[in-house]
Amino acid sequence: MLPRASDPIAAIATAPGRGAVGIVRVSGRSVQAVIDAVCGKALRPREATYLPFRAADGAPIDHGLAIHFPAPHSYTGEDVLELQAHGGPVVLQLLLARCLEAGRAMQLRVAEPGEFTQRAFLNDKLDLAQAEAVADLIDASTEAAARSASRSLAGEFSREIGQLRDALIHLRMLVEATLDFPEEEIDFLRKADAQGQLDRLQEMLAAVLRRARQGALLREGIKVVIAGQPNAGKSSLLNALAGAELAIVTPIPGTTRDVVSQTIQIEGVPLHVVDTAGLRESDDPVEKIGIERAWAQIAGADAVLFLHDLTRAGDAAYEDGDRQLLQQLADHVPEAVPVLSVWNKADAATASVQDGEVRLSAKTGDGLQALRARLLELAGWQAAPEGVYIARERHLQALRRVDGHLMEAVAHLHEGSLALDLLAEELRLAQNALNEITGAFDADDLLGVIFSSFCIGK
Repeated sequence: MLPRASDPIAAIATAPGRGAVGIVRVSGRSVQAVIDAVCGKALRPREATYLPFRAADGAPIDHGLAIHFPAPHSYTGEDVLELQAHGGPVVLQLLLARCLEAGRAMQLRVAEPGEFTQRAFLNDKLDLAQAEAVADLIDASTEAAARSASRSLAGEFSREIGQLRDALIHLRMLVEATLDFPEEEIDFLRKADAQGQLDRLQEMLAAVLRRARQGALLREGIKVVIAGQPNAGKSSLLNALAGAELAIVTPIPGTTRDVVSQTIQIEGVPLHVVDTAGLRESDDPVEKIGIERAWAQIAGADAVLFLHDLTRAGDAAYEDGDRQLLQQLADHVPEAVPVLSVWNKADAATASVQDGEVRLSAKTGDGLQALRARLLELAGWQAAPEGVYIARERHLQALRRVDGHLMEAVAHLHEGSLALDLLAEELRLAQNALNEITGAFDADDLLGVIFSSFCIGK
């Protein structure tokens, strides 16, 4: 459920912990009572004023900057007061408590997670895709992800969705109009080039979907699990990819007993790489737990690197163990999850590998760049154009539904006049799916889920 949207709200808007500066933010229909009580003087709009922040007895809590943003020219579209104090947690808590005390008569309360941005959405300062981009910009783990989130926040994604929606509405208008003229409807649609409009819509949608997939990759990344028999060099490969000694490496089989993970980035794409215990039969109860955890990680992978020991190529028993494990992998991972064979220890062996496999040395780094390129290929990444914007899985699902409805619309258009009602309905459903992306609909439950993932004060 949405929180009470009419209540004035207050929160600490900066991250928890100590810092040079911390901000307490207040938003509501009017914040004058808080200004009078805490600041003790009138504030000029959008002008920073240095003054003491007063406690109830008039004693200063701290000295800092106060800025008043009168509605509607503020982040939330409401009256907003920002108090910039020293960033100690005790000072900020005292200042927040003083604001709540001063605003008791107007029922000022502590904001829910993401409620300031939610107010911005509800007051038409941002659409839903832009509001989500605020959180994505804060959470961005790579420079490319931050740039893409910034483009979404600036409205680039929303503008493309708007262009799609406008073209869809125009086509809907034509189809709906023909339903009133049953004797002329097909000729009318032919003259209006309804087929050509549908084709252009599908081309526009395909372009948006391609960029959205890339944006979703920048936001989410992929989970890559390194698997294989003991002593194939899984931990060494994790260390080489991460550029740090994260996992213990020894020549003793079964050294890795637990899951070790690290997020790396390749061309701005975050890859969550997971090192697992060597897969084999074991009577050691601790190692068995590690192997069970390894299979659990493999089951949730987006891609699996199956590591072979190149120095043991030609060893019949070793190769038979690899074949058995690859068969087990096929039972544990969905068919759509790629399994890439990687042959390690190329510095100590000269054997060649088959096409499509990767030959490398985790020790010397030879072949790592080829592996990185293959990982990007497995992730579905293409050289990032400047136009990539951040996207979420729900955006991709909505765009896929639009694609499905447009395909059905094409089929109904080919069926002729008897299917025009169905054509109109598919276009309506396609428009509804587009509306979900920017929030041009009323769905309190969805809004509650989206904004509850934001940090307090944002």
